[in-house]
Amino acid sequence: MRTRHRIQFPPQGSHKMAQDETFFHLVEGDRKLKLRFHDYDKIYERPGLYEQVFYERLKCSSPQKVGELLRRAVAASDKSLSALRVLDLGAGNGLMGEELKKDGVARMVGADIIREAKIAADRDRPGVYDEYYVADFTDLSDDLEQEIADWNFDCLTSVAALGFGDIPPAAFFQALQFVQVGGWVAFNIKATFLDKSDRSGFSRFVRELIFTEYLDICHMERYRHRLSMEGLPLHYYALVAQKSYDIPDDFLDSLEIEETADV
Repeated sequence: MRTRHRIQFPPQGSHKMAQDETFFHLVEGDRKLKLRFHDYDKIYERPGLYEQVFYERLKCSSPQKVGELLRRAVAASDKSLSALRVLDLGAGNGLMGEELKKDGVARMVGADIIREAKIAADRDRPGVYDEYYVADFTDLSDDLEQEIADWNFDCLTSVAALGFGDIPPAAFFQALQFVQVGGWVAFNIKATFLDKSDRSGFSRFVRELIFTEYLDICHMERYRHRLSMEGLPLHYYALVAQKSYDIPDDFLDSLEIEETADV
């Protein structure tokens, strides 16, 4: 039986917080622990806490939505989802991997920068990933880069992990470079990141990328990612594209994006 945690959200309207500053309290015995939503290491250490906060309380639907659009796009191309070799970037404790494993994908490889994510995936969803790399994709050794490339990925997924400094542009760009031409890219981003008024590095990078010849957008859909703590919808875009051409190694440098955390 899954552990039930005692969770307390702060009073409504008591704080005006950016999405990546949002927090809750976790009551453990006589101790009350303040956890930010992005304190993934501490959240993953506690079995079931991530699902209880984000999927039960806040009704997150993103793995299902991105998985649905990817299935639709692959089916329309007369390809087989089961034949895909998938790199799941920012894999966390394996929710996106579990979603695609329903389709029997040929290879499923996870990657995250924190070890607690891999430990949680092995604990909560054993066998979902054929391999799971704990690595900083902005600083891969030559040997590890070659090992990852040897999987010959033809699909990249990244769900609920982009645009808040968790995965910087350079890390996502490196992951894209592992995808073969003709392969699939499926991810989601906060709706405001596609607004030209957003000048953050990740927003600029994604806008430039999806409106170039390197990606052929198959589906782009605005949807409710999850609820805020006040019960209001947080809207994201889910995107599925095919990689049309190899992306030049200096593509990111040409945008002159500084590696700072986006908010």
